[in-house]
Amino acid sequence: MDVIRSRQNSHLKAIRKLRRSRGEAALLEGEHLVREAVRAGLRLEWLLLTPRQAETGWGEELRGSSRVGSVQLVLPELLATVCDADSPHGPVALCELPRSGVGSLPVRAGGCYLLLDRIQDPGNLGALARVAEATACAGLALTPGCVHPNHPRALRASAGSLLRLPAAVDAEPEALLAHLLTIGPALVGLSAHGGEPLAGSGALDGSLVLALGSEGAGLAAGIVARLDRSVTIPLAPPVESLNVAVAAAVALFERRRAARGD
Repeated sequence: MDVIRSRQNSHLKAIRKLRRSRGEAALLEGEHLVREAVRAGLRLEWLLLTPRQAETGWGEELRGSSRVGSVQLVLPELLATVCDADSPHGPVALCELPRSGVGSLPVRAGGCYLLLDRIQDPGNLGALARVAEATACAGLALTPGCVHPNHPRALRASAGSLLRLPAAVDAEPEALLAHLLTIGPALVGLSAHGGEPLAGSGALDGSLVLALGSEGAGLAAGIVARLDRSVTIPLAPPVESLNVAVAAAVALFERRRAARGD
């Protein structure tokens, strides 16, 4: 098999272009994420491996998978020039991962959905997806202004959750609630201050849309006006707020605890 030796190779150019745009194509970096994509049933359009990676057990497994299209070997020093600093050694793969509106979300009685308002940090989005999947949420709805769920760092921070968990983009609260009308979810906001104390409130019981904003901006006024209830996680002073992914984890695991009756 030939080895890519030029920075002008079409695959390397495609990686550089994908870093500047967001769409249905997802750039997957690192062994874990690439293998999770195959396990999730996604098809890899192409896969770039170093010659040494191709000889490993997992490299041979990927090369032999029916879900992997073109496989190319590339010099490690060239691969490092297009990989993110957090994962400089690859492998790198491309897959089609279409994202659409709220109509793509499953409707599940008693389910929990996260309405994410202007979450712009890809690491936070990935962590939120991981928490959501860990707590059996039915899906994510991302408002305009959120980082795209196919952002390479969001995908990597999710450890594979954004490959599996339904994530709707350009979501508006009205459209989301209309889509979920048959299960009648409550729209509850998680607020740093002024809401009901989370524990024992019962606000997160049953079918639920839990709205979360960024730590700095919070929820948009239009979403706040639509809330059925608002809850707050009591914090010991002088701490005033939590990272949005941490706050979501506290709230969602409290929901699960209450559902079990612990």
